[in-house]
Amino acid sequence: MLLREILRIKGKLLIATTPDAMLSDGVGVMSEKDIGSLVVMQQGRLVGMLTFREVLQAVHENKGSIQGVRVDAVMVKNPMTIGPGVEVDELRSVMLTHHIRYMPVMEGDELIGVLSFHDVARAVLEEQAFENRMLKGYIKDSPT
Repeated sequence: MLLREILRIKGKLLIATTPDAMLSDGVGVMSEKDIGSLVVMQQGRLVGMLTFREVLQAVHENKGSIQGVRVDAVMVKNPMTIGPGVEVDELRSVMLTHHIRYMPVMEGDELIGVLSFHDVARAVLEEQAFENRMLKGYIKDSPT
């Protein structure tokens, strides 16, 4: 299954922030939207990713407070990206190898979506279920 197929099912809604935004505002958006990451955009370009991992690190480093901390101080700058024509198994491998939970999907210079490890797991599960149904149908309809 190609990543573009997963994005077509998931949808391409992107929730973003800017590098100069306050981290507390980003945490508020992530909490309200029940999401684990924000893309960080500047002048229409992806410049970073903010995930709950960076938020937790900031909380720890600042002894429990993130007041006055900007997004650009903790975001992953110039995050690894992947193209929409990549197979889901390759993305899963990249995510596991690099310990990445959220991967921006780029088509040329345009950010077209973000896939989470959860999205990958769901896609693989759905693909396996489809293959199982097809195989069971084939076995049921096969000549004796």
